[in-house]
Amino acid sequence: MLAQEVIRRKRDGETLADDEIAFMVDGLTSGTVSEGQVAAFAMAVFFRGMAAPEAVALTTAMRDSGTVLDWSSLDGPVLDKHSTGGVGDNVSLMLAPALAACGAYVPMISGRGLGHTGGTLDKLDSIPGYRTQPDLERLRRVVADVGCAIIGQTDDLAPADRRLYGIRDVTATVESIPLITASILSKKLAAGLGALVLDVKTGSGAFMETPDEARALAQSLVSVANGAGMATSALITDMHQPLASAAGNAVEVKNAVDFLTGRHRDPRLWEVTVALGGEVLALGSVVPDAASGAEKMEQALETGRAAEIFGRMCAALGGPADFMEKADDHLPAATLVRDVHADDEGVVTAIDTRDVGVAVIELGGGRRRAEDTIDHAVGLSGLARIGDAVGPSGRPLATVHARRESDADRAAIMLRAAYRVGATADAQPRPVLERVGG
Repeated sequence: MLAQEVIRRKRDGETLADDEIAFMVDGLTSGTVSEGQVAAFAMAVFFRGMAAPEAVALTTAMRDSGTVLDWSSLDGPVLDKHSTGGVGDNVSLMLAPALAACGAYVPMISGRGLGHTGGTLDKLDSIPGYRTQPDLERLRRVVADVGCAIIGQTDDLAPADRRLYGIRDVTATVESIPLITASILSKKLAAGLGALVLDVKTGSGAFMETPDEARALAQSLVSVANGAGMATSALITDMHQPLASAAGNAVEVKNAVDFLTGRHRDPRLWEVTVALGGEVLALGSVVPDAASGAEKMEQALETGRAAEIFGRMCAALGGPADFMEKADDHLPAATLVRDVHADDEGVVTAIDTRDVGVAVIELGGGRRRAEDTIDHAVGLSGLARIGDAVGPSGRPLATVHARRESDADRAAIMLRAAYRVGATADAQPRPVLERVGG
């Protein structure tokens, strides 16, 4: 079989056979297919798309390019969620331990920040000693003993995805829905999951800005995941404003600790976390339906059981044993903390959420280039929500955590530009907009 013939067939809009797709993925993994050929294949898929069977074949071939974890020795369902990314989206930090508290096992393979969105691994890296890249043996041990482990993709899991993504990133083919689908699901399938819930964001802070774009991606993900044998559904959620009241790394971890311990819980964050958990508990047959699952999630959080499990997970992965009790002592802190006020009195009517995420990057809390080092201490806290009253002497738009005056000044300018203030704000939709089922 010749790579150029497979590329030609896809270029001309033909449907590829499973063995042709497997050939390309094998060559991608081994290096026998050149980078130029992989780029041409990605571009052909970008323009011609893939039928559902092709997308399933691509996803499963990428899954099988490395180790596929086996959790058959565990006495409960293996569950997880994936988010398409947003601003102030620290749901994973609460969801994984809450699911474990409900009797599930959660080997959560997470990622780093992409563009203006924050990455779960970058947040966890702000916890001293926490190992986001353990070996597979440690992952297995922590999941079995604690119930959950939030880590990054290891070299063993879906290695074809890493090479393909790197090529997509520099060839303007990232936005292809079949390639996004295969990238996300190959890692989840390699993690050996029994069920998965997807959080597909839409709005000014999401990659899929319109509901139609989000729905198309959700339908692709759900169709391919179920076609590959993993029970999956999706919730489309609103990202027209930050989900948590914090955006950054250490500040979002602190927000999560406050959420887990009950000191402070952002209402929209609570609703999304509980809804996603309820959905996947139902998919995994822990409960009869999502409403029962949501109630179970609420109990896990209210009783403090989820907080206890998060603390145990931190310790098991190298973090401080007393992290939940002394998070402020362990998390890095910025040297400059300053409130940013609106220029005019009024209420927040709209937020350009993407620009809020970009402000975090400007502070040093994200990457301009892949090789950049992140400052985990910087970020934004106390973010005002749509409908909040703000003003020059009233409630601030946010509190900036910065290293230098110049950084804080730039972030303040960006925040004031991102927030719209007026006399009244329209009623906002609930954060969970719709469900896409399998």
